[in-house]
Amino acid sequence: MIVPDLLQPNVLVSRRALLGGLSSVAGTLALGGCTDMAATGTRYDASSLSVDPTLLVTTTRKPVNGARAKPWFGPERAPEMTVARAKLVPPDDGRLSLAAVGLADWRIDTVEPVQGDVSTLLAQAGGGPDVLIYVHGFKQTFETAALDAAHLSDAIRFRGRTMVFSWPSKAGLFDYAYDRDSAMWSRDGFERVLSSIVSAPGAGRVHIVAHSMGTMLALESLRQLYGHYGDTVTGRIGAVVFAAPDIDMDVFSSAVGRIGPLAGKITVIAATNDRALELSGRLAGGMTRVGAAEKAAIERLGVRVVDASDAGWGIINHDLFLSNADVQRVIRHSIEATAA
Repeated sequence: MIVPDLLQPNVLVSRRALLGGLSSVAGTLALGGCTDMAATGTRYDASSLSVDPTLLVTTTRKPVNGARAKPWFGPERAPEMTVARAKLVPPDDGRLSLAAVGLADWRIDTVEPVQGDVSTLLAQAGGGPDVLIYVHGFKQTFETAALDAAHLSDAIRFRGRTMVFSWPSKAGLFDYAYDRDSAMWSRDGFERVLSSIVSAPGAGRVHIVAHSMGTMLALESLRQLYGHYGDTVTGRIGAVVFAAPDIDMDVFSSAVGRIGPLAGKITVIAATNDRALELSGRLAGGMTRVGAAEKAAIERLGVRVVDASDAGWGIINHDLFLSNADVQRVIRHSIEATAA
């Protein structure tokens, strides 16, 4: 359980403007029951993305303007998946910069579509290192998803290639049904991404961080992947982190029971005061979402659980994996632990 020491309000302030500030404040928090999670190895002292700010892109969104200009990819579903490289510009981290006070973030410079498939994209990026894939949740544009992937990768000092898998979200408050259907429609595409990585000779492990509605997509794709490869895929899948999973408890239980040893790789970050999941549960007929359930109830399903209920001091408490340094350390530790 996360014990708060400082109060950081975020009412009426944009999420992005507070990411840096919240992360530094949250660094003073103590993660009870997760000893040594702050300990880090030299492998993660600096993120690879900060050295080479190139984000790998896989998306089932329909390109806009040939994906050559903003917004690059829209909310419509594409007949085939696009793979690309996004050249990013990291925030200036100088002492007098806006980043120093949490008022600057990564931005996209250009997006370069790649002729070929995921294997081509990986080959051009170079083999060897592990891959971190971020799968976004409800109400996200391509741009916000890509920048969230960059922020997360840099915050946890990931050493390897970072990829965003972006599915067609309308990014509207009242488009929950469309987004949910789009996420499920994209599960075959995400399975193809995973299959390409785990079957690539000489490739490292693939780590997955999925948020909110994206966790349902990721779980279904893992279920399909395991059905295809069986236990042989176990060693190629690293950490699987489900942050605030917007999944029915019964559906989650059923799927976890069908992915064999992959279930043991899952870490759920939950918060009983997640207001977004409270609303989602109402829309789902009063069914509690996994990310808002009690820790003991989730643990009975055989997965690791971190209760972040005391880490959030905003109104929503749904994006703690981006704003809370202790939650980010949980993700980092989960990745490091797979190398043990």
